[in-house]
Amino acid sequence: MFGIDSPELLVIAIVALVVIGPKELPGLLRTWGRWMGQMRNMAAEFRGHVDEMVRQSELDEVKKQLESAPGLDLQSLDPTKQIKSAIQEGMAEGEKAFNEAKASFDNPLAEPESAPQIAAEPAPAEMAPEAPPAEAAAPPPAPAASAEEEKPAKAAAAG
Repeated sequence: MFGIDSPELLVIAIVALVVIGPKELPGLLRTWGRWMGQMRNMAAEFRGHVDEMVRQSELDEVKKQLESAPGLDLQSLDPTKQIKSAIQEGMAEGEKAFNEAKASFDNPLAEPESAPQIAAEPAPAEMAPEAPPAEAAAPPPAPAASAEEEKPAKAAAAG
């Protein structure tokens, strides 16, 4: 601190006890502690102001260097434009996916684009097409009447 060792501090404490007295010594030490606290606060505040001035001067120097740099466009360094473009791209992709999903719900029988495509077996080119078999030419059988259709028919026949 001031080049005072512990034996010298002990001598100062004994002299202060004898000169000031044991009754007044605690109040004096309390007052001395408050003054030291105020001095430390003022020193910390001064140090903070000096640090702030240094930072400000460094920022001013950096700003001058950026402004004097040839070919550097500060407007192109705007991050909000990049963020907006990324958001717009994401929105476009989201709308596209939404429209595809909506189309698949509107037409449930259509195969989705991501479905695997299975190639049909190619028909042999050597064989000439023959007349269709009799089963294929016959019209499909009529669907059987459902139970609901049979009940009115039975009621009409009975009544």
